[in-house]
Amino acid sequence: MSGRLYFYRRGSDRREEEIILGGGLMRWAYRSRIGRALTSFLFNRRWPSRLAGWYADSRWSRRQIAPVIRNLGIDTAEFADPVGSYPTFNAFFTRRLKPGARPFSPEDEQVASPADGRVLVYPQLRETTLLPVKGKPFTLDALLGMPAAGYAGGSLAIVRLCPADYHRFHFPCDARVIEQRRIHGHYHSVNSLVLAMGIGVFDQNERQITRMENSRLGEFALIEVGAFGVGSIVQTFTGDEVRKGEEKGYFQYGGSTIVLLFRQGRVAFCTDLIAHSAEGIETFLKAGQLLARMTAT
Repeated sequence: MSGRLYFYRRGSDRREEEIILGGGLMRWAYRSRIGRALTSFLFNRRWPSRLAGWYADSRWSRRQIAPVIRNLGIDTAEFADPVGSYPTFNAFFTRRLKPGARPFSPEDEQVASPADGRVLVYPQLRETTLLPVKGKPFTLDALLGMPAAGYAGGSLAIVRLCPADYHRFHFPCDARVIEQRRIHGHYHSVNSLVLAMGIGVFDQNERQITRMENSRLGEFALIEVGAFGVGSIVQTFTGDEVRKGEEKGYFQYGGSTIVLLFRQGRVAFCTDLIAHSAEGIETFLKAGQLLARMTAT
């Protein structure tokens, strides 16, 4: 918990240290007696996150934009709009990028990363229980809020977004939407320090579940997991037939996570993701970069 945290960047074998905003505060909040009591009160209720979201939507929050860009080294050249044009921190946080900044492969058999984030993959699950490298064990039933027998022995990818990341997310492949559901829950941070402590995030936090179907993948699920400070998870797509790379929605202020769940034998994750995940280290991917290839015909 006290050590440094590292990740790989796609295409590089050099580990990079993750910059964690408020790392000392998170350690205090989840390790000290007073901190644990406070987090139990705050993260189990919606109003503190709504309050943080309210501030991020206020004009007073605008003063936080420049320091965050500077401290996290965010590339402003990708922004669709000038930095000075964002009236609030949330407007900056949910920013759009210039056309072409996140290209998606047109090849049908390729599954793309749905978002910018740090990725861990699990090529084959044991039945319906996941023993994550980071975080607390959970069942797929609890994750989906319904029986998940059809995903027994399947594959799973966790894409963890940090405050520096582009917070709009996209469809990883062409699909037909079967069902959308929302599960109310807690608002624990998805900070990697918190995950390393074994906090039950993926089956306890607020999440929105979209079950989809692809002609080669069959049924799969995309789960957006909320976190502390996430005022809301906004869905922007319309209709049941969706295309790879189409915007699905965005997270408002706060760190967040996307989980992709596939049935057994349907995908083969990229070898670099498998190798790094076996070390317990995430790999940073941008939205649109290759996550897996479909193996079913």
